[in-house]
Amino acid sequence: MSDYKPPFQITDKIISLIAEISEQVGRITVLQEGTISPHLRRENRIRTIHASLAIEHNSLSLEQITAILNGKRVLGNPNEIREVQNAYAAYELMLNIDPLSVDDLLNAHARMMVGLVPEHGRFRPGGVGIFNGKTLVHMAPPASFVPEHIHNLFAWYRQSKLHPLVKSAVFHYEFEFIHPFADGNGRMGRMWHSLLLGKWKELFFWLPIEELIQSRRKEYYDALGAADKQADSAGFVELILEIIRDSLKEVTVVGRSTGQDSDQVTDQDKTPTERLLSVLGNDTLSAAELMERLDLSHRPTFRKNYLNPALEQNLIERTIPDKPNSKNQKYRKRK
Repeated sequence: MSDYKPPFQITDKIISLIAEISEQVGRITVLQEGTISPHLRRENRIRTIHASLAIEHNSLSLEQITAILNGKRVLGNPNEIREVQNAYAAYELMLNIDPLSVDDLLNAHARMMVGLVPEHGRFRPGGVGIFNGKTLVHMAPPASFVPEHIHNLFAWYRQSKLHPLVKSAVFHYEFEFIHPFADGNGRMGRMWHSLLLGKWKELFFWLPIEELIQSRRKEYYDALGAADKQADSAGFVELILEIIRDSLKEVTVVGRSTGQDSDQVTDQDKTPTERLLSVLGNDTLSAAELMERLDLSHRPTFRKNYLNPALEQNLIERTIPDKPNSKNQKYRKRK
């Protein structure tokens, strides 16, 4: 067995976040059939793909991506459209993938990058770096070391006794450090992280963690860069665990006992705007009060997924419409 051991330390913050997330996961009880509704699975999968590709500067909107995956014609950059189609095909493999199989990794990369790069489905032949805009964040190891590094990383994960929340986050960082492919490393690393978590708890197959990574994109790249400089990925692990915790706060899968009505509609089956309308009721509330009722702590996610769509669809209105940014602003249902 290899002596490979990723450089990181367990911090008090990591321990605290594991406890928080474990409590949230324990609170989320899947429906009696043991699955999340197919409609919600597809919706979350599309949100995941949109966010992961947006991190890589794909300009297509969530609505355009939804239309593409529904077989509709969309005007846009052909490569960006291909990225969407490829990403959906790759994510559709997830339930049947062995996350510690190099062959499955290469096959998934082939699905993700076919028609986009000549080296799809194989490790990179040359040097490559991670850029945030025009700034070099990380220079990856030489290409000749990639197969050995990936083998060692998979072997370490298989043997590690660490909590899955921690070792999957460490895997995520180490994967980006190795940067095994000519292109597609970011989207593959995030997909593989979700895959590893999904093998631990199924709900992670459908949790759009990438949305919060997108909203904290600068922090994400800063944490990758800091881990390189410090030779310790603890800060990156802390950030990823915060993102997972905040993503789980948006999920409420209500359990159903044997005696409950099989037609019961749960919060998990509602869209974000439906959940917002549900907690708003007939009240007039501030953004902070709405976030508290929704049990959300990340304001950008609340605005992007809940508040702004409800305003755009004319489902709610501002109490001070001529001053949208007023500190006294509140919201109510439109009459």
